[in-house]
Amino acid sequence: MIDRRIKFRHIQCFVEISRLRSMKSAAERLLLTQPAISKTLKELETLLGADLMTRSRAGISLTKQGEVFLHFAEMSLAALQQGMDGVEREGEARSARVKVGVLPSVAARLMPLVAQEFSELSNSSRLEISDGPVSYLIQKLRNGELDLVVGRQAPPDTMKGIAFTQLYNETVDFVVRPKHPLLQAPDLARIGEWQVIYPSEHSAIRPLVERYLIANGVGELPNKLETVSGAFGRVYTPRSDAVWIISSGVVANEIDNGMLCRLPFDTTMTNGPVGLMMKASTNPSSEQKIFSIAVDNIVRSQGL
Repeated sequence: MIDRRIKFRHIQCFVEISRLRSMKSAAERLLLTQPAISKTLKELETLLGADLMTRSRAGISLTKQGEVFLHFAEMSLAALQQGMDGVEREGEARSARVKVGVLPSVAARLMPLVAQEFSELSNSSRLEISDGPVSYLIQKLRNGELDLVVGRQAPPDTMKGIAFTQLYNETVDFVVRPKHPLLQAPDLARIGEWQVIYPSEHSAIRPLVERYLIANGVGELPNKLETVSGAFGRVYTPRSDAVWIISSGVVANEIDNGMLCRLPFDTTMTNGPVGLMMKASTNPSSEQKIFSIAVDNIVRSQGL
């Protein structure tokens, strides 16, 4: 069992004296006085019950016991240094993380491309992506659980203390499965004849959808299923006659590949800004700035 009285200073002094073969030089290297380093070595020898060094006019030399102890003492110091280096690297890795919250439309349409671009621009940084409704993400942004949020601009009362940089505009789409009856005779007034997947209460697009329906004379929808989950809508809508009301970015890929069809309603009035959000008092890190550059690059390349 290791004697707990043996301290790091004992090992460090012994190794330094052994390397330099000089009490004076070791004391200078460790910023100690000669009497102090001599006392430390003597304490170590007493604790070990063995002489580790001999002193003569020729200098300092190791005893047999000293040679054995030096081997393991150097290994111990090397292992300790590796541990300290590992902690430092882990700290650097944590500081290089960029935690981003994205609304469903951004998660589906933009983020796969942005993640790839960010990786190419900063391959030493880690990107963490969370999705959810805008109010949830902004609260996590305020709490410091997220560094940035990308999505539709929330209502003014939600955006207090949040800086918003607009990236592009996005509308709401009404989508159905291929061969849905409404595709034969599109009529917004008839959507209540089918189940409607409707934006949930705290979603960014719900007020826009409500105003749009009121402006077009559409009353209460009798069969609503409320969610903005892209994962759910992409599976449920193709298997049912439901009409899904959702941000265009969420279903852009499914419309392109023919899994879903956009109903030809003029939804221009639902057009709203999508942007990059951070706390107004935040001074962005270099990694966050690189992420912003990645987003701008993809937005431009996609012509959004």
